[in-house]
Amino acid sequence: MKFVIDRAALLRSLNHVQSAVERRNTIPILSNVLMKAEDGTLRLSTTDMDMEINEAVSAEVPKKGATTAPAQTLYDIVRKLPDGSQVEVILNKEGTQMTVQAGRSDFKLSCLPVSDFPEISVGDLPVSFSIPAAELRSLIDRTRFAMSTEETRYYLNGIYLHEAENSGIPVLRAVATDGHRLARFEMPLPEGAAGMPGVILPRKTVGELRKLIDEAADMIKISLSENKIRFSFDHIVLTSKLIDGTFPDYQRVIPQGNDKVVEVDPKVFTGAIDRVSTISDGKSRALKISLRGKHMTLSASSAESGSATEEMEVNGDTDLEIGFNAKYLLDITSQIDGDGCRMTMADSASPTIIQDNSDPSSLYVIMPLRV
Repeated sequence: MKFVIDRAALLRSLNHVQSAVERRNTIPILSNVLMKAEDGTLRLSTTDMDMEINEAVSAEVPKKGATTAPAQTLYDIVRKLPDGSQVEVILNKEGTQMTVQAGRSDFKLSCLPVSDFPEISVGDLPVSFSIPAAELRSLIDRTRFAMSTEETRYYLNGIYLHEAENSGIPVLRAVATDGHRLARFEMPLPEGAAGMPGVILPRKTVGELRKLIDEAADMIKISLSENKIRFSFDHIVLTSKLIDGTFPDYQRVIPQGNDKVVEVDPKVFTGAIDRVSTISDGKSRALKISLRGKHMTLSASSAESGSATEEMEVNGDTDLEIGFNAKYLLDITSQIDGDGCRMTMADSASPTIIQDNSDPSSLYVIMPLRV
């Protein structure tokens, strides 16, 4: 095998695929990137057995072939090569060593057999539809902060993607919760998504997908079954196993009878939370909100640091004292882009609903704290 490729193109592709490699694995081949060169194209693949990323990039291929090389090492080498350089890669006859040359630099990397490289068995993916890249970015950004990190409740360690209805209109809905807060995002159901199974995207898949679609083109094709999902766009394909578990009935968590409504400027509110919570206790991050008519007072105290308060005006007429985890509250308010943030409450012990006045596609629920 022999190919020549522009350093910038190779670096970009390696950057995309190498992050799928699990740093702490005991199987050597899983640290490697599979490289196949033929017909003017270099194809790169990495996997951790649960997720697989493939990318194709243009290259000069005088001699086709395939091998696997240490992904992180190769990425580091290419990253440190001079801008604008051409990278020549040659595999020896035995297939055990790969030479990487650029200018006066010369590296030799040990290779493992292509036959050792595992592939995720995908099978049939009966449901297929496309959504705009901007919508998928919003879906992830508006929900992923609420994913759980507790391994005991593994079925919460991801985003639940499913078909639902809102006022009789079919929607594609994404939900994430860790038991302390819940985030819900929905969009019109794409053509082809009707009848799709409800699936849970794993946390790592969500993170890698979000990075990959940062510069994605207009549409993302999504194909899925009950246990696998595939995202295809540009020259990249991400395939992942899904979490095998049952997502809880999140509708029961969304309160229906909250009658105390307060509207605030989200930017002012976010800034006040951020400032006052500087003093809050490091573990609970407790923040107290006192509502008196059209006045809101945010306060926090710590035995070690002292105390802080800040007042702001709100639209509403409610008398209530309620506490929240300041970090959880910031995670939600920072997602609100509009000019108005609406908080719907019942009492100091019940969940609060937070919504963007100008964006009905998102809904957030946060559990209160005792303060």
